[in-house]
Amino acid sequence: MKKIINEYIDYTVPFYGPADFVVKKAKGSIVWDCNNKKYIDFTAGIAVTNLGHSNEVLTKVMQKQSKELWHLSNLYINEPAVKLAKKLCQKSFAEKVFFCNSGGESIEAAVKTARKYTSEKFNKDKNEIISFSSSFHGRTMLGIALANAKNLTNGFAPLPKGIKNHLYNNTKDLDSLFSKKTSAVILELVQWQSGITKANKKFIAKIKQLAKKHNALIIIDEVQSGIGRTGTFFAYEQFNITPDIICFAKGIANGFPLGGILTSKKVGNAMNVGSHGTTFGGGPIACSIGNSVVDIISKKLFLKSVQKKEGIFLNRLNELNLKHNCFENISSAGLWISVEFCEDLSMCVDSLILNAHKKGLMILKANSNTIRFSPSLIIENDLIKKGLDIFEDSILQTLEE
Repeated sequence: MKKIINEYIDYTVPFYGPADFVVKKAKGSIVWDCNNKKYIDFTAGIAVTNLGHSNEVLTKVMQKQSKELWHLSNLYINEPAVKLAKKLCQKSFAEKVFFCNSGGESIEAAVKTARKYTSEKFNKDKNEIISFSSSFHGRTMLGIALANAKNLTNGFAPLPKGIKNHLYNNTKDLDSLFSKKTSAVILELVQWQSGITKANKKFIAKIKQLAKKHNALIIIDEVQSGIGRTGTFFAYEQFNITPDIICFAKGIANGFPLGGILTSKKVGNAMNVGSHGTTFGGGPIACSIGNSVVDIISKKLFLKSVQKKEGIFLNRLNELNLKHNCFENISSAGLWISVEFCEDLSMCVDSLILNAHKKGLMILKANSNTIRFSPSLIIENDLIKKGLDIFEDSILQTLEE
């Protein structure tokens, strides 16, 4: 395993700081490394493998489609893509779909579509985008410009222009950012960069009012929150808001690259042949898997089970807090959960993650004092309990160090 890690360091650009073990295989919510050590996975590939690793149903779908057709490009129509487009429209507000390969690409497509629509329908200068602090919209040049965070933008100037940034969940002076030049506002209804944070009612109401007043579109980034993660198929269903464009990716094909945008006919039809495109987006294998994912996750009983599993996490974490008084805040949106440690503990989150790995648990860092969980939506209840027992042991060990 050490040899593989050293070769990884030697031959790959250092964009990532991966764990100190090499994954060999995974099934459901269990991962094995090259030494056959077993881990309970509370990450699901960062909210991607919503139906678990190596899902048998999806594996069969992929194998079947791979024997028939892999790739054509979008110069030709493939049936799985048409079926998935129809399903996604039927499960949402949308009437039109564009498929790509990732969340970052979906953000790009959404902003281009919004600008094309507003500049042609209203005026050519209607191209400004309003975004919010602590957001994450990918690591493309556009994505980091929208987030406007120094840790993302340092060293990459000049960034794309025409973007204004405002404090999340803050309505003060928000009016001053909107004008006749505003094309769209983009936001996550559930943020995760600093722990799980939901948009509040006052903030949403103000955005809706200002967008309507200034003929601006509302883009909801559901790259992580969509496809059942928050206990509804899309998170916007819980927030009394209907977007003009949704960005989706991550969980839609359970780890096979697929993303896209959903929008209305009036907005989508602003785009024409050559306005945008992708070589691989909406391929038959990815869309075949996506069709099965949508069929499974969109069922009411399935989404109800996500909410029940959220309750199991929260009950156990609250018990932990009563016992050790270690959390400042516990937040959740379905199976998207964060715990913020009390400042006086001086918890070293990086050390906590290492100790959890040693004990057989995979967890995510949100910021310097916050841990995030995004497990498979089908994780077994006993694995939730075992994983949180390991989490408790890891906290105690880290505090003793």
